[in-house]
Amino acid sequence: MNETGSSSPALFKLGVVVNPFAGIGGALALKGSDGAEIREKALAMGAEKKANEKMAKALSILEALSGQFTVFTASGDMGETVCESLGVSYKVIYASDAEQTEGEDSERAAKAMVDAQVDLLLFAGGDGTARNICSVVGTQVPVLGVPAGCKIHSGVYCVSPAAAGQVVSQMIAGELVSEMDAEVRDIDENAFREGKVIAKHYGEMRVPAELTYVQAVKMGGKEDEALVLDDIAAYVSEIMDDEPDRYFVMGSGSTVGAVMEFLGLDNTLLGVDVVKQGELIASDVTADELVSLTQNKPTKVILTVIGGQGHILGRGNQQLSPAFIRQIGKQNMLVVATKHKLQALNGKPLRLDSSDAALDAELAGRLRLLPATKTKYFARLFKRLAFGANQFHLELKYRNRKLIYNNRKE
Repeated sequence: MNETGSSSPALFKLGVVVNPFAGIGGALALKGSDGAEIREKALAMGAEKKANEKMAKALSILEALSGQFTVFTASGDMGETVCESLGVSYKVIYASDAEQTEGEDSERAAKAMVDAQVDLLLFAGGDGTARNICSVVGTQVPVLGVPAGCKIHSGVYCVSPAAAGQVVSQMIAGELVSEMDAEVRDIDENAFREGKVIAKHYGEMRVPAELTYVQAVKMGGKEDEALVLDDIAAYVSEIMDDEPDRYFVMGSGSTVGAVMEFLGLDNTLLGVDVVKQGELIASDVTADELVSLTQNKPTKVILTVIGGQGHILGRGNQQLSPAFIRQIGKQNMLVVATKHKLQALNGKPLRLDSSDAALDAELAGRLRLLPATKTKYFARLFKRLAFGANQFHLELKYRNRKLIYNNRKE
């Protein structure tokens, strides 16, 4: 319900901004949604706008706290629509006349939030949206990102929409007061579509210091791991040789790219390719193309871990849709990762953010990992979406040895 008067000063003032076009290029292999031309192309191809759906997942966590906060938001699909659908008390303080909102609208909405002195600005988008928000907000007010974009490299985002809702609920209840500075990073989408990753640091914003739920900045640095990657690639190649009738879907990431290089095949950087019998049969496929191509065919997907974050689904590989994952089954998901990449998580668990909570729950448990030296590990996969878990740990097992990767109480 839209408020016309001023909010009570006793209420927590939550700013809500949604980039309604965030993520629409992901499942269609368009490598982002920056620019009107790309958005129009995505919509013409049947792209679905899901940013409001993700913001709804975050805001729905706050239902039990109604009456303790009020929302300041932007008109239409930039926030008003999702608030209205959930019955959240809100006040529109920025209205856009544009049929297709641009980055400038996110900036103007953010400026309105700063002027309204919100206690927290919750926004849904990707790295481009974070850049827009950062250019206006800086460190003036705390922010928190709901991951909805194709590119999520920045450290201002939570690990999932529901996790964002949990952090906000803690703040509204007065249980979380500390803050920290987090980096805003983005890549050049045009260079990205040409297979080049050019990531830049654009600034910092203040975020709640809840490290279990706020993701780390994605690690993009290169190191001398050529031999380790060759070892992983050789092992994956052996698996392919042993299963000549199987389709192998190559997820995005540098580790998977090393496998493609070992095979002598062209690789789509942060895209999805399909290999069979050592040959590239489809390149840079969309989510729908992937489901159609692999339907009723034996298929495995090769995934990697996002460095510094731990995500295996939902970050740069939206082409691997819930429909596709259900079609092939968890038993056909293979995760490749170097030991260094696992250790660099610093105790954080592997994460899922497939945009389908039921699927995330189905996938939780043990998952096969293929590190170097042909050592077969099995890792427990956790979907950490809410506060309250007593403890968790990630076990790496090899033969009769158990290596405790993480074991701590929250």
